[in-house]
Amino acid sequence: MINQSVPQNNHHYTQDYHLWLEHTAYLLKNKKFSELDLENLIEEIASMGRSDKNTLRNNLRVLLMHLLKYKLQPQNRSNSWLYTIYEHRQRLHEAFVDSPSLKSYYVEVFDKCYQHARKEASIETGLPLSIYPQECPFSVDETLDSDFFGS
Repeated sequence: MINQSVPQNNHHYTQDYHLWLEHTAYLLKNKKFSELDLENLIEEIASMGRSDKNTLRNNLRVLLMHLLKYKLQPQNRSNSWLYTIYEHRQRLHEAFVDSPSLKSYYVEVFDKCYQHARKEASIETGLPLSIYPQECPFSVDETLDSDFFGS
């Protein structure tokens, strides 16, 4: 339990983030809205949304990169690649369960993430970028399909 008598201010936010979170939750639960550090609270909420989007893009890039490697390097296929494909699909599915509105963001950033995944696959494998298709060979839905591997 936190010390309820500690006055809320920006000092807590910069000096003890966890204490600031606990105190902010306490103020919200007790409807003490006038005591809230609104500037930092607004920034934290906005930051949470940015973080969710960053995580989605990272998971999508890794997934697409491994699907590309799986498709274009059948001789190197491994359980590790399959696990990575499964893991990042699961992460995306869980994100959509928690925040269904992220599905439209997934569609929005799909092509851009694919372009990054192409470059990352080229760097990781040492193969020329030109062997990876300019356009994504997997659809938005196929990429999330647990039975699809692009082979």
